[in-house]
Amino acid sequence: MPTQDPIRVAVVGAGSFGRNHLRVYRDLQKEGRVQIVAVVDSNPDIAALAADTGAPAFRSVADMLAANTGAVAASVAVPTVLHRAVACELLAAGLDTLVEKPIASTLEDADALIAAAESGSRILQIGHLERFNPAVLAARKHINHPMFFEVHRLSVFTPRSLDVDVILDLMIHDLDLVLSMVAAPLAEVRAVGIPVLSDKTDIANVRLAFADGGIANLTASRISAERVRKMRIFQPRQYLAIDFAHQELQFVDVSIAAGLTPQQIAALAAAAAHSGVSGLGPRRVPVEQREPLRLEIESFLDSVRTRAIPQVTGRQARAALELAFSIHRSIAEHTQAHRIDRLIPTH
Repeated sequence: MPTQDPIRVAVVGAGSFGRNHLRVYRDLQKEGRVQIVAVVDSNPDIAALAADTGAPAFRSVADMLAANTGAVAASVAVPTVLHRAVACELLAAGLDTLVEKPIASTLEDADALIAAAESGSRILQIGHLERFNPAVLAARKHINHPMFFEVHRLSVFTPRSLDVDVILDLMIHDLDLVLSMVAAPLAEVRAVGIPVLSDKTDIANVRLAFADGGIANLTASRISAERVRKMRIFQPRQYLAIDFAHQELQFVDVSIAAGLTPQQIAALAAAAAHSGVSGLGPRRVPVEQREPLRLEIESFLDSVRTRAIPQVTGRQARAALELAFSIHRSIAEHTQAHRIDRLIPTH
């Protein structure tokens, strides 16, 4: 049983992903941890989903605020271009706010959100969902000095999120993760990308170089025939493989072989293979299967209650957005330099 009063929350934007927020909040409401006091969406048919939560529906944030629902926190799952207007209105009204990724459509809008949160001493958390993937949480315990990342995030084509390109739609997850794992500043960005089924970049490959010599290769596609969400991380004498979709983590640690001759290493590997010892081979790290969105929302609610700094701050999300824009520029430069645009048919 909860020992504290439930947090009064609103969900702004009840479209495809906003419905997932509603579902999680509804489960938390059954546990007595939150009370859904408002669902806001300009589409009256979508807002009717509020009936399942027992909360009133509103066509705008202004209407919700005028109704004095008592909301103290809100999830924002509106189109990216509306993040600034909607979230700033909520923050100005004193509501702690969880904003879906990316933080905004421009750096100016991101700065406005951060300023609004800081001026009002409000919690601003950004929904970089993979930060809360249990496999990522387990991997962080083993990461010390990553020197090479190989990341693939491939998805089949859907009409969802076509207001942004594949960098802001999919790769932004991995940009945020890499930046959160590497302490060194970024030194170089090289990228290539092309539109295929939309008028924006649908597939892209990016190479990031860091000041400490680290490299990250990232590929994102929303026109793939299969779904792949994997990250491999290499660091001195260690290797981690994260499968985001299956929440699996494999870990190889060959520190035991330091200082041995090649012959000794071969003998050790043979013995390990024969005995099943995982010291020189991949071992599956136990990962508790949990829904990342629920973990994200629970983390947000913890910050609302305790006033602790959120796990994904506005400034961290801005850094990922700034990197995404650097990738846009690199793609544009590559396209122009090699005249790739001549090969792309107009829609």
